[in-house]
Amino acid sequence: MCPHEVSQGRLQRQHISASLCQSPVEVVTSLVAMQAQDYLGALWSIGLRLPGSTEVAIEKAVEERSIVRTWPMRGTLHFVAAIEVRWMLELLTPRSIAGQAARARELELDATVFSKCEKLIINALKGDRQLTREAMMNLLETHHISTIKQRGYHILWRLAQEGVLIFAARSGKSHTFALLEEWVPPAKKLDREGALAELTRRYFTSHGPAMLSDFAGWSGLKITDARAGLEAASSHLHKEKVGDADFWMSAETVMPADEAKATYLLPGFDEYLLGYKDRSAVLETQHAEKIVPGGNGLFLPTIVMNGLVVGTWKRVLKKKSVVITAIGFKPFNDAEKQSVIEAAARYGQFLGLPVEVTPPPV
Repeated sequence: MCPHEVSQGRLQRQHISASLCQSPVEVVTSLVAMQAQDYLGALWSIGLRLPGSTEVAIEKAVEERSIVRTWPMRGTLHFVAAIEVRWMLELLTPRSIAGQAARARELELDATVFSKCEKLIINALKGDRQLTREAMMNLLETHHISTIKQRGYHILWRLAQEGVLIFAARSGKSHTFALLEEWVPPAKKLDREGALAELTRRYFTSHGPAMLSDFAGWSGLKITDARAGLEAASSHLHKEKVGDADFWMSAETVMPADEAKATYLLPGFDEYLLGYKDRSAVLETQHAEKIVPGGNGLFLPTIVMNGLVVGTWKRVLKKKSVVITAIGFKPFNDAEKQSVIEAAARYGQFLGLPVEVTPPPV
């Protein structure tokens, strides 16, 4: 297998070049978890894998509680299927919490403070109520719990990691929180070994071809745990060599016979790029800094052609249209420019707005 086949396989398995999904929850379930710190970008991550969908339809799935947004791995926001959120939190968050112990001490947040906050918040939300982040901060401050210097954020993050809180539907443009036990119906439980094998199998099924180090980086698991998961799931997986490296994928994966030459406008934190520690199969090393300017951790939206990241794009929303600016790492030819315009039109359809690509792709 060559690097080009890796990118083509990922386009297929991630439902970008070929999607069989019929609903937002099918997309999210298929990919296991989808990064969602950029909420609107995350809606498009789901939408681009669900041809003909709209932003309104994706957000309706959040409102109907089939998909949820929380911090299941690496302390980072993701969308996951509601019925799977509990076992994922139980498997993955203990390491995240332990990794933030020093930060909690710096913020003077100990078990007593967290316990007090939990009681206050449960009392405020019980009865299937939702509160905005601002209202949650006000609640804590009213009871003499300071939220300054990111204390408030850390409190909400910690309670979400422990399975107390979950993001609920938006109220206007404000995100709200609810109690996990009320927002999400009870679901099957998995023991640690079963959860580890499930996560591993499904990562390599949805993100493969990928390496063990990719899985460890994506999940936030220790490499020893990631390796144990791979051993447990190996009977469902197939291994290929790319150079000297082992790449794993579903045993049922059929590599695409035809190249996916379409152009895609991906949001900044899409799994196609963020789902791997080693991104060299889809992003040439000399262009990496253009995706994360200054190394600040903010990934720009990307233009993907034939499996490769070839540029960046940004949007400006107006009252009755959306303006797309696309910049290639090198000048686009006429056919490539047209493909960018067509990809932008698909994004406009998702938003329900006409699109203007200006200046023309360069």
